This record gives sequence, structure tokens and C-alpha cells, in this order.
Amino acid sequence: MTVRLVLGLALTAVAFGLAGRRILTLLRLARAGQRAEPERTTHLGPRLWAIVTEVLGQRKLLKWSGPGLAHFAVFWGFLILGATIVEGYGALFDPDFHIPLIGTQAWLGFLEDLSIVAVLVSLVAFAAIRLRHRPEHEGRRSRFFGSHLGAAWLVLFMIFNVMWTLLLCRGAQINTGNFPFPEGAAFASEAVARMLEPAGHAANEVLETVSLLATLGVVLGFLVLVVHSKHLHIGLAPLNVLFSRRPRGLGPLLPVHSGGVPVNFEDPDEDDKIGRGAIEDFTWKGMLDFGSCTECGRCQSQCPAWHTDKPLNPKLVIMSLRDHALAKAPYLLASSDDERAKLPRDVLAEAARPLVAPEASGGVIDPDVLWSCVTCGACVEQCPVDIEHVDHIVDMRRYQVLIEAQFPKEANVMLRNLERAGDPWGRGAKARLEWTAGLPFEVRVFGAGGEERLPDDVEYLFWVGCAGALDDNAKRTTRAVAQLLHEAGVEFMVLGSGETCTGDAARRLGQEMLFQELATQNVETLTGAGARKIVVTCAHCFNTIGNEYRQLGGDFEVVHHTQLLSRLVADGRLRPAHPVDTTVTYHDPCYLGRHNRVFEPPRELLGSVPGLRLTEMPRSRETSFCCGAGGARMWMEEPLGTRINETRTDQALDTGASVVAAACPFCISMLTDGVATRKEQGKAADDVRVTDVSELLLRSVRAENEAPGTLRQ
Repeated sequence: MTVRLVLGLALTAVAFGLAGRRILTLLRLARAGQRAEPERTTHLGPRLWAIVTEVLGQRKLLKWSGPGLAHFAVFWGFLILGATIVEGYGALFDPDFHIPLIGTQAWLGFLEDLSIVAVLVSLVAFAAIRLRHRPEHEGRRSRFFGSHLGAAWLVLFMIFNVMWTLLLCRGAQINTGNFPFPEGAAFASEAVARMLEPAGHAANEVLETVSLLATLGVVLGFLVLVVHSKHLHIGLAPLNVLFSRRPRGLGPLLPVHSGGVPVNFEDPDEDDKIGRGAIEDFTWKGMLDFGSCTECGRCQSQCPAWHTDKPLNPKLVIMSLRDHALAKAPYLLASSDDERAKLPRDVLAEAARPLVAPEASGGVIDPDVLWSCVTCGACVEQCPVDIEHVDHIVDMRRYQVLIEAQFPKEANVMLRNLERAGDPWGRGAKARLEWTAGLPFEVRVFGAGGEERLPDDVEYLFWVGCAGALDDNAKRTTRAVAQLLHEAGVEFMVLGSGETCTGDAARRLGQEMLFQELATQNVETLTGAGARKIVVTCAHCFNTIGNEYRQLGGDFEVVHHTQLLSRLVADGRLRPAHPVDTTVTYHDPCYLGRHNRVFEPPRELLGSVPGLRLTEMPRSRETSFCCGAGGARMWMEEPLGTRINETRTDQALDTGASVVAAACPFCISMLTDGVATRKEQGKAADDVRVTDVSELLLRSVRAENEAPGTLRQ
């Protein structure tokens, strides 16, 4: 009895010492980063609810039913089996120990045994999943590509050791009379006891002591392993969920912060850190993100860049940043230059590595990785621990653009056009009303009649956007929406030459200064006009004006045209009466669907058109595959891998639909190009068309618009 008490406490002291030292180092490393935005600690209610749903409820993990159920069983199994650890430590002091109040009740014994069996079954499932999806079999398509597989197998082995030693101890306790639960409660432990019973009482006493120490030893060893491996997420994931952006890590990008405070680009401080140029430039929340990665590969499995053979893998980005932070930690935590000079060469070499540079030059993140991102948010959507990949990528871009002036050359044209003409094409304000030519009614233009404020009879300001005013394909959508609003009797006005680009592409490229210049001008224009309600056709304008302009004082009610048109149909102000006999598949724009959760209105519109048959692509709604235009990629070449828009086009064509519908001009442009390419290759039928949802509705509302040529050719 004394021996096992001394050994148990000695093991505990050693393990707690090793784990505590590591945890202290990790805390110091997190503090070496910048302060995070103050919003990380506000809105406590939603944050606690996220703990309930995402941590305790395993909401995101359960979307993948097989692995999710296995993880759910292990997670809750370990929570429940925490009671057995209490029982084990109590048994070091008193063989007859039991937890007060509930420690002898049959339901607890049954629940503990059920948890042990569930964890063992889950371990078999985990092993089967890892064997089935081995990188050596599936290559880069395996979601475990690049993960630390050795550590993962070791953890599975450690969990297995906890379970079998626990069962052995409980079985021996039954035979020695030290088991606190009544007969018939712990079914698995009693089965083990029956196998051990022939060994006799003395042998079972020895087995009880040895297996008890073995169980505690494995648990303590597991603790030390966890804080020294990628399974650190076991402790960090709940914290990461607690401090993640709410309600989601998608939607608006955060402004450039330095020391937890937004940078004032009109009067910057010389000590301001712009973007992320070194690992210590990340905030403590960034460090928490890196340490929380489970290496599960869910983000990788959804990434359109990775699926089209680009070098970007969101999982590997986070892993690389984490590994670099840990390797550089001795340098960051050294108290003086003299102490740093005495560090090992490998630590000094790690400290000298540039954060973003070609892999051949020793960079942690290769520029091709950084610029392959389309900011679609599929990685953030899937991450079970709420890592904010897109924020980190954009922050690194900001440093490259604003400090290093390093970014893809072809983006220069877009940026110059935004600065000079206020639109990516460089057409200028005079061209912004060309889309109105030939309409059977007059479009009201704000200011044309000398108005200083929107008249009271104007219900909506129609924000046309750069694409809607200047791109030939997008003009069709703009005209269709204008005609539908006119048909429904909705009074609207446009700004015409008063519009300028929202700055979405500039911001996602990393050119925050230009974004703020454009956005500030637009906020002043909209506020000065007294805009109350704004309708837009572009998903990027929808996200930027509705979400990001609030950061600059622009609080507007913004609706997407599919939302407004769906409401008008529901209210009977628009009547889609004429059949449109065709099969359509709908593409969810990332910045409308995944970023802003607008999934139903476009589908409601399509469902309201008689004769229209909707067939969904396998990747739709939250899992929609990007068209390839986001993250300013619309304005850059795509020399690496295969084209994202063509991959998405293939997914649409595989449905057999004759019409590919979308609700964003960028998506329509990319999909139109994809369909044209597949037609040239003989892989798409000549009658396949790409169009906006509004054009299909207009065909049904007005019979004359069924004429050929209304849909995109």
C-alpha cells in the first residue's frame, strides 16, 4: 500500500513538473506575440454557447459522420473517465475509496465501462480511417498529407494503453473486493474479472496495484506527450473556440491591428507593426490558433487551391507557422542579446528565417502559397477548432504589399486602375451609366435633379458596383434586376458616377491603405445621400458594404438582390407565370453563401419559376467550391496547377444541367469562361449557358424575355 502510494505520487510529481515547465514556456511564447483585438473577450454569452455547441456538442466534427462519431465517443469517454482517475488516486490512499455521493451508484459504473468500450471501438475506427487514407496510397489527396502521423499513432497507442490497464485494474478490484460498484453494473470490468478470477486473491492484489500504477503512469505520460506534441489541441481547442471571432471567423476581415489597436493610416505611428512580417508579429490568438491545429486535414480537403494542385495547403500553413514558432521560441524568450548569442546554431538559423520567402531561400511560407489563396473561407468553415486561416494569410499579404512591396506583378494593373479611375478596369466614372442604354424606362440617378438627399419615395439605393456597370456579362444582371424592380413598383435610385469601387479586391490583396481610401469615400457618399436601404448584385459588394464599412462608421442595411427579389415574389409583387423549361444547377458564391449564410433566397427564386428543375452539385451551400475569383485572384494569372474555375465548371456540368446559375458577377464571369473552355474542348454541349438567377426570373415574369439571347451566350 505504501509502495504504490509513494510510486504514484512520485510519478505525478515528475509528470506535473515536465508538463508544467512546457506549459510555462508556451504561455511565455504566446505573450511574446502582439496583443489581440479587444473584441476577443467581448460577447461572453455567444462565446460560452460556442463552447457548448462546438466543444461539448462537437458540432463541426459531427458533420463528418463516421470520424465525427468516433471523436465524439473519445471526447466524452475521456470526460466521463475522469471519474476513474479520481477513483485511482483515491485508491492510492485507501483501497476502498469511492467518490462521495455518486461513487457507489450502479449507473456510474455502467457509464464508465460503456465509455471504455466506446473509446476502444473508436480507436479501431480511427486506425481504419488512417490506414484507408494513408498519404502513400492517396498522395496529396489524403487529408493526412503532411501531418505528423507518427505522433498520431503514438497517441492512439497511448489511449489504448489507458483503456486496457483501466479494465485490468477494475477487474482485479472486483476480485479483491475493492470495487465500489454493485454487481451487474460494470459489465466490461466484470467480464475481465471472470478471466482473472482463477489466478487467485493474492495474484489479483498484485495485478490491482500494478495495473493501477500502470494506468496512472500512462495517463501522466499522456499528459506530458500532449503538451509536447500536436495533441496540444486537447487543452487549447476549447480556449481557441472561446476566443475566436464571433459569430464566425468569416464575413468581414479585421482592420490592420498593431498592439491590439487598429492602425490609423492617415497618421501612423512609427512603431506600428503593419501585417505579419515575423512570427512574433502574430497576436497571442494567432499563437493559440497554431497550437490548436489537430492536423485533421478537414481544411485541406475543402481547399480549392489544394484541390487544383496549387502549393497552398491551409493545414500546412498553420503547421509551418506553429513549428517555426516553437523552434524560434528560445530566441524569442531569451532575455538579452548575450543570451541569444549562446543559443545553439539551429535555433539561430531558425530565428534568421524569413517568414515569407521562396522555400529554396529558407522561407517559412513560400510566396506561391500565400498568393494562391482565394479567401473563400472553406478552411475556416470546416475547422473543428475555429482556426482563422484566412485572417493569417491576409495579414501576411498586408506586410508583403505595404512594407515589402512584394506581390504578383499582374495585380499592379488592378491597383493602378483603382487609384486612378476608381474601378479595376480603369474605365472611369463616365462609363458607369452605360448599362442603362435601351431600357424601356428611365433609371433615376441621384444628384441628376439636384438632390442632396435621397427623396422620401425612394425605397432602395441600387449599388450597381464596378462589374455590374462595366463588365458586359454583369450588365445583363444589372439590367434584369432594374427591370424586375421596375416591374414590382420598387422606387430606386443609382449613384452613377458617384460610385467608386468598394475596395474588396484591394483589401484581400493586402493593400489596406487603398481599401480604406476607397471605403472612406464611399461611406461619406452613402451617408451624405442618406442611404437607408441598399440593394447590391455583387456578393463582394454585399459583404464589404454590409460588414466591413461598419469598421469605418458606415452602418447601412444592405440586401442582396436575390433576397429582395425573393421577398417581392413572396409578396406577390412579382409573378413568375411563364414556364422556363430547363434544368439548372446553382453555384453558391463564397461571399454570399459561406461568408454571409445567404443560401435560401436564390433557391427560393429558382423554385418559384414554373418549369425550372433544380439539381444541386455535391459541393453546395457551406461546402460550395469556389469559382476562383476571390482574394483578388480575379485580377491575377493562374499559372500553377489547373484552373479553379474549370474545376468548378466540371462539377456543374456533371449534374447534366443546361443552365449554370449564380448570384455574383465574379462567379458568372469565371464560370462563363470555364464553360467556353469546355465547349472548345468538346466537353460541354453547345446549349449550356451561364446566367444570374435574376435573368431566369425575368424570363418567367415577362414572356418576351424568353427570346434567344437573354441568357448568356
